[in-house]
Amino acid sequence: MKKQELIHLHGLLAEVSNHYDTRTEDDLSLDEYESLGIRPTSIHKSKTDHKAAVFALATGITSDMHEEQTEETVAISAD
Repeated sequence: MKKQELIHLHGLLAEVSNHYDTRTEDDLSLDEYESLGIRPTSIHKSKTDHKAAVFALATGITSDMHEEQTEETVAISAD
């Protein structure tokens, strides 16, 4: 993946985390992401830095969603 694509993905994940945070009552646990200090607008940072930020952000979002998972099943159907 190119650096520009990785930065774009980083920005999209940041938007997802903002949206998820506003729709839920609990705050996301993004301590690892916050500690990196890399934001989607930090275009001067390396590709490796953005990759680490993307993984930390994705992990924080998905782990919080996993904790919220309920026992309710959703019917699988196609429209």
